[in-house]
Amino acid sequence: MDEQNTSSRATLEQMLQRIGSDFGSSAWMMIDQPMISSFAKLTQDEYFIHVDPARAARETPHGGTIAHGFLTLSLLAQMGYQVCPLVEGTKSGVNYGFNRLRFVAPVPTGSRVRGHFRLKDFEVQPGKRWTATWEVTIEIEGADKPAIVAEWLNAGFL
Repeated sequence: MDEQNTSSRATLEQMLQRIGSDFGSSAWMMIDQPMISSFAKLTQDEYFIHVDPARAARETPHGGTIAHGFLTLSLLAQMGYQVCPLVEGTKSGVNYGFNRLRFVAPVPTGSRVRGHFRLKDFEVQPGKRWTATWEVTIEIEGADKPAIVAEWLNAGFL
């Protein structure tokens, strides 16, 4: 998906009113070995715990390969497109970074993950700009602990 889900739109005022609200969860996304291997090659992080299932099963407590934390994190944009509304009047939006980010649990190959979004803060700033602060949890289907917890910032230009 190249564009944000345009079926969900909100005005600046609606975003301000929804501070503290849950916006829901994205669809589940499969993280399989071809995805992990492609990411490893692209990022030049071909550490065996990601790309060698036999060795990872023998030498790690994970029972096989696991996804890179940054791979799981990189899916956040797609998850956000599914859940976070398009702020009306925004000409351009960008990833503005993180206030807090923790990789809580490894994601075993073959797992499904999804993102859950809560709007922590929304500020309209001078210069026709806004900033949203999202509390995000990337869950692993069937796991007790999430893969990632983060405070993610997005900015938009009006």
